[in-house]
Amino acid sequence: MIVGVERLYLWDQTSRNLTDFTTNFSFVINSKHKNQYADGLTFFLSGTQLPTDTLGETLGLANEKNETNKSAVTFIAVEFDTFTNAAKKDPEGEHIGIDINSMISVKTVNCTNTTQSLSYKVDLREYLTEYVIMGFLGSTGTYFQINKICSWNFSSTLEPPSSVEPGEGNKTKLVVGLSVCAFVVVGGFGLAWFYLWRKRNTGRDQEDGGDSDLAMDEDFEKGTGPRKFSFNELAFATTNFSEGEKLGEGGFGGVYRGFLRELNSYVAVKRVTRNSQQGMKEYASEVKIFCRLRHRNLVQLMGWCHKKGELLLVYELLPNGSLSTCLFEEKTLLTWAMRYRIALGLASSLLYLHEEWEQCVVHRDIKSSNVMLDSDFNAKLRDFGLARLVDHGKGSQTTVLAGTMGYMAPECFMTGKASKESDMYSFGIVALEICCGRRAVETKAEENQIRLVEWVWDLYGVGKLLEALIQDCLQIMMINKWND
Repeated sequence: MIVGVERLYLWDQTSRNLTDFTTNFSFVINSKHKNQYADGLTFFLSGTQLPTDTLGETLGLANEKNETNKSAVTFIAVEFDTFTNAAKKDPEGEHIGIDINSMISVKTVNCTNTTQSLSYKVDLREYLTEYVIMGFLGSTGTYFQINKICSWNFSSTLEPPSSVEPGEGNKTKLVVGLSVCAFVVVGGFGLAWFYLWRKRNTGRDQEDGGDSDLAMDEDFEKGTGPRKFSFNELAFATTNFSEGEKLGEGGFGGVYRGFLRELNSYVAVKRVTRNSQQGMKEYASEVKIFCRLRHRNLVQLMGWCHKKGELLLVYELLPNGSLSTCLFEEKTLLTWAMRYRIALGLASSLLYLHEEWEQCVVHRDIKSSNVMLDSDFNAKLRDFGLARLVDHGKGSQTTVLAGTMGYMAPECFMTGKASKESDMYSFGIVALEICCGRRAVETKAEENQIRLVEWVWDLYGVGKLLEALIQDCLQIMMINKWND
């Protein structure tokens, strides 16, 4: 049980004013390798003393006596239920529910891998006393699970009267995923934080040794979505990282195609070069940042693995490879409509990273080889090893110079600072590559054409900008215009 150190002043009996409070939290439910686990976790508000001798299915909120006498214990709770109990009229499968003085939820929603929303309107004053306790409860029954609260934050607007305030001191600073305003107990409850960590009974803990590996696991499991794979799983999926399955080689290791039977899908497995300190840093950054991001124009990180120096990242496999390969190696004929859609998709991913997520994510390595293409040639951005988090409204952050020559903004070399503006400069270079069909740096070109941006700028200066466009697409555009 985790309970706030102070009772919450919920509403005022004289004025009937109700507090506005906001709370958010993140947690992990760990099944410890078992396919079946139970029973669940709740965030609760209660105006009475909590009962003892509770059963697993009541999640610590009630016992048989309380279930028959609803006035004995008063509570409003959000349950994260991992076991279906027919007596509670639970829906099939893992679910979230809103409970009011009973373990039969007034409203539920099933858990999926996507963000869910759950809301229910209720006047808290009808069910709860002026002062309430709040916190988390978890329980187990026949089956077992570990409930871990990773973070919990809380703020409230209603100040208690000084004459009756129960206990003084600093305001409670807690953490939760719930928003209550006026009479709404749960409004638009974001369930992106809700992640059931399922570890299959494949002996992964025995495989991965070392305190550093365990510490990294604890850190990574605060995220949502991706999961840990065993080294044996990934070695088997990639035919022991054979050259025949190799898709490419990057600065910190190779990328291999693999097939995961459990997921029944092909994946891309990035194997970071062994014993690379820079590789370890980028690996940790990739998992901790990328696993929290969700957008249609970002490559999906499916999982990770680290075992005694082996660092592996598992991504969705995109059939059309990278934009760089399509533009410069395979010479795939991309129509103007396709090129425009690719540029638009990349721009959409940057808008999400820079403005729409909870923090500003500065990618620091926008380039065509980090833009992947799905079966419909939609763009998806990858590789967050160099990414940094910046609070919205704050300026550039001093960092070690990082990025790829030809794509880095000039000010990065002078100041060593990366920002969303320097990301947008890199986006502009990729947009030029898309339009011109030329690399950002062509080492074998004539001296005045080595750097793409300078060559295009010179053409613009003499009124010959169209000469920079890729000729095949320009001819198609002219033919279509003529036919119109």
